[in-house]
Amino acid sequence: MASKSNWIATVAKESAKLEVKMPWTRGARRDAFIAKRAAAAAKPDQALHAAR
Repeated sequence: MASKSNWIATVAKESAKLEVKMPWTRGARRDAFIAKRAAAAAKPDQALHAAR
């Protein structure tokens, strides 16, 4: 059982060090990408409307 408790202690110690960045904390670069994508989606396709 000593090896199992040592493994559990090691896993607990490593999980305390883990730092996962969540999508909403990634910063200005991601915000700019999302804004650009939203603007492109909101803008109608000019080529499609010109062909009619």
